[in-house]
Amino acid sequence: MIAKVIVDIPTGQTDRFFDYLIPEKWEGTIEPGMRVVVPFGPRNIQGFVVAITEESAQTMKLKEIKEILDVTPVLTEELLQLGHWLKETILCFLITAYQVMLPSAMRTTVNKQLHLLDSNGLSTELSTYFADNKAIKWEEISEQLNLVKEVRHAVKNGQIEVIYSVKEKGQKKKEKVVKLEKTKEELQDIINDIGNRAAKQKAVLSFFLEHNKEIASSTLIEKTKSSRAIINTLITKNILTEREVEVYRDPFSHLEFKKTEPLLLTTAQQEVIHPILSAIEMEHHQTFLLHGVTGSGKTEVYLQSIAEVLNKGKEAIVLVPEISLTPQMVHRFKGRFGSEVAVLHSGLSTGEKYDEWRKIHRGQVRVVVGARSAIFAPLTDIGIIIIDEEHEGSYKQEDNPRYHARDVAIKRGEYHKCPVVLGSATPSLESFARANKNRYMLLPLLERVNQTALPPVEIIDMREELRGGNRSMFSTSLFEKMQDRLEKKEQIVLFLNRRGYSTFVMCRDCGYVAQCQHCDISLTYHQTNHKLKCHYCGFEENMITTCQSCGSEHVRFFGTGTQKVEEELGKLLPHARVIRMDVDTTRRKGSHEKLLDSFAEGKGDILLGTQMIAKGLDFPNITLVGVLAADSMLHIPDFRSSERTFQLLTQVSGRAGRHQLPGEVVVQTYTPEHYSIELVKEHDYLAFYQQEMMIRKRGGYPPYYFMALINITHKELVKVIQVTEKVANFLRARLSQDAQILGPVSSPISRMKDKYRYQCIIKYRNEPELTNSLREIQQHYLNETDLHLSIDMNPQMFM
Repeated sequence: MIAKVIVDIPTGQTDRFFDYLIPEKWEGTIEPGMRVVVPFGPRNIQGFVVAITEESAQTMKLKEIKEILDVTPVLTEELLQLGHWLKETILCFLITAYQVMLPSAMRTTVNKQLHLLDSNGLSTELSTYFADNKAIKWEEISEQLNLVKEVRHAVKNGQIEVIYSVKEKGQKKKEKVVKLEKTKEELQDIINDIGNRAAKQKAVLSFFLEHNKEIASSTLIEKTKSSRAIINTLITKNILTEREVEVYRDPFSHLEFKKTEPLLLTTAQQEVIHPILSAIEMEHHQTFLLHGVTGSGKTEVYLQSIAEVLNKGKEAIVLVPEISLTPQMVHRFKGRFGSEVAVLHSGLSTGEKYDEWRKIHRGQVRVVVGARSAIFAPLTDIGIIIIDEEHEGSYKQEDNPRYHARDVAIKRGEYHKCPVVLGSATPSLESFARANKNRYMLLPLLERVNQTALPPVEIIDMREELRGGNRSMFSTSLFEKMQDRLEKKEQIVLFLNRRGYSTFVMCRDCGYVAQCQHCDISLTYHQTNHKLKCHYCGFEENMITTCQSCGSEHVRFFGTGTQKVEEELGKLLPHARVIRMDVDTTRRKGSHEKLLDSFAEGKGDILLGTQMIAKGLDFPNITLVGVLAADSMLHIPDFRSSERTFQLLTQVSGRAGRHQLPGEVVVQTYTPEHYSIELVKEHDYLAFYQQEMMIRKRGGYPPYYFMALINITHKELVKVIQVTEKVANFLRARLSQDAQILGPVSSPISRMKDKYRYQCIIKYRNEPELTNSLREIQQHYLNETDLHLSIDMNPQMFM
C-alpha cells in the first residue's frame, strides 16, 4: 500500500503529494489524517498522510515511511478536504492549512508514550510490557506488527492512552493522588488504635472514612490541614498508596460556574429562534444573519439553539472575537453547559490549549467556545456554528494562511448540513448585503430584552470647546456628567482607542517628529517607563529631551493615549478610582480577568480602556459611557474606516444602561458632521448601511466588487518598485478589461522593520483567470532572496 504524504516544508516545490511505501507491519494501521515521519532528501521530516492508494505514478523506487506519530488520525476526513479548499481559495500551501488546524504543541518534535489505563482484556504479550511500568515508549513496540494493531484496538477501547510529549510544549500535567488500601472496618480499628497520639494522622484517616475515593495529595493536605510528612508516614505504613496521574490543565479551575437555567424568551426572540431550530431539526444548511441591537438577548438565543443541538446528540462551535472572550462570556456558556464546554483562546498557555484540544479530539466535550482558530475544532458531528460580533476584523487572519473564519464556518456548515448563525448589532456591509439578496436569512432583533430604551447619545463638537477656552481632554458636559455619576456611586466607562501616553512627540521650533528607525511611523511615548515605542516592530528608545534636528529643548507631547487620560483623571477627579485596560495593563496572564472582576465588585468608579472594553461587557451599574476621540479611526487610509467607526461607537454605546438604571453616552469629536458619527446618535444602522453602500458603489468597493491585495517587501526600494510594476503589468495583460489594477503604490506604512513595502490592489467582479494568474506570480517569486510577496484574497487591512 502507498501513502500520499504532504511534507512539512511550506514551499512551492513541495506543495504536492509525495508517495511513500507503507511497511507491511503498518498496513491497515496507517490512515489518512495521521502524521508520519518520512525520509526527504538527506533528512527525516514530519508529514501528513492525505490518502492511501495501491498504485503510484512515480517511476522511481519508493522510500518507506519511517515512523507513525499518531495512533489515531489528528485530522478528520472533513478537515483534510477543508485544507484543499483553503489552498484553492486563499492561495496558501496545503501544509500551512493543515498546521493551522492543530494546537501549537503538536507542531514540533514529538516523543510518544503509551500509558496503561485498564489492563482488563489486554493480551498477555502486551500486558508484559506494562508489568513494571504504567507507561512505555512507543518505540518499544512500534516494530512489532501484531502489537501495533493491538495497541490501536486498545486505544479505541480506552484501555491505553497515547501521550505526546513535546520539547517544552504540550507536556502533560501530572498530579500525585492517594487512595486508601484498607477496608472501612480495618480503617476504624487503625483510628481507634492511634487514639490521641497522632492527631494529624487521625484527621487524614477520618477523612477517608467519609470519602473513600482517590484524591489529589495536595487537596488532601489542604482539606485535613496536615503535611507531606504525615502522608509519607501513612504510605510507609501501607495504609495509603500514592501514584502519579495525568490531569488536564484547567485554566478556569479558580472560577466557580453557577448553573443557569434557560430564560423565558420574548416574542421577538421566539420569532428569530424559530427558523434556526427548524434548520437544526431538518438538518438543513442555512446561513442566518441575526441583527440584534446591544442588549437584545442574542446570547440567550445562541444558548437555547445549542441546547437543542446537544439534545439531538450533536456538537456546536461558538466563535467570539478574542477581545470579547471575557470571563463573563465564558461564564455564560460554562454556566449553562458545564463540563461539556472547551474554551480555546490566546490567553491560555500552550499546555492548556493542547489539553482543551485533546478533550475535543477525544469527544469528551461537545461545545467549543473560542476565538478565530477554534473554527478548526476537530468535531465530527456539528449541529450549529455561531459567530458572535460577525463584523469583527479579528476573524480574518492577517498572516498565512489568510483565512476568514466566517467563510470556513459556512464551508463546514455545508459539509455538516447545519445552520450557521452570524450575530451582530452592526453587521458588516458584506453580510447585510447578502441578507438583502436572500443569500443569508435576516433575523431582526431590534429591541432590548427588558424594554429599556437604547441610551441617548450626545455628540460634542470639540472645536466649539476649544473656542470656548476649554483646553482639557474632557468637554464641559462630559466632566459634569462624570461628577454627577461619582456622587451617585454609579460607574463610568471611558473609551479611547489609543494606548500609551501621547500619540507622537514633536519639536515646537522646527516641527521634527520622533520616528522609528526601522519603520516609517512616529514613536508613541509611554510614561510608565519613560520610553518612546514603535507599535509595529517593538523598537524603543529613551524619551528625548532635546530635538535631534535643531537642538531645541521645546519638545512637546501631542495627541492623547490612555496613560495620559489616567494621569489627567488623577488631577481632575482625585477621589475617583480608575481601572485602566489596554495592551500594556493586560499583558500578564489573568490580568484582563482581575481588572474586570474588581470593576464588577465596585472597586473601581471609572473603567478606562481601548477596544477591549467595547464589547461583551454587561455591568448593571454603568450609566455613563464617554468616547474621548471618536474620529481617531475615521481618518485612517482604509475604505472601511467609516464602517469601523460606526461599529465601534455603537458597540461602546451599548455598554450603558443595560439594566434598571438608565444610561447616557457622550461622544467627543472634531468631525461631528460625519455621517458615521451622526448616525450613532440615532442608533440607526439601516440609515448608515444605505449611506455607506452609496459611497461604496461610487468608489467600486466591496460588497459591489471583490478585492485582492498584493504586498511586496524588500530592503532595497528600487527592487520593490520594479517587482511591483512587473506584477501589475502581468495582471493587466492577463485579466479582463473590467478588472481594475491599482498600483504600484507605496503601502500606507511604507517601511517596516527596515524593509520597503509596495502594494498593488485588484478590484474585480468575475475573473476566471485571476486565481491561476496569482498562483503563477506566487510561484515565480518564491525563491527570490530577501523578497517577500504576499497575496490576500479578501483584505481587511491595508496598512
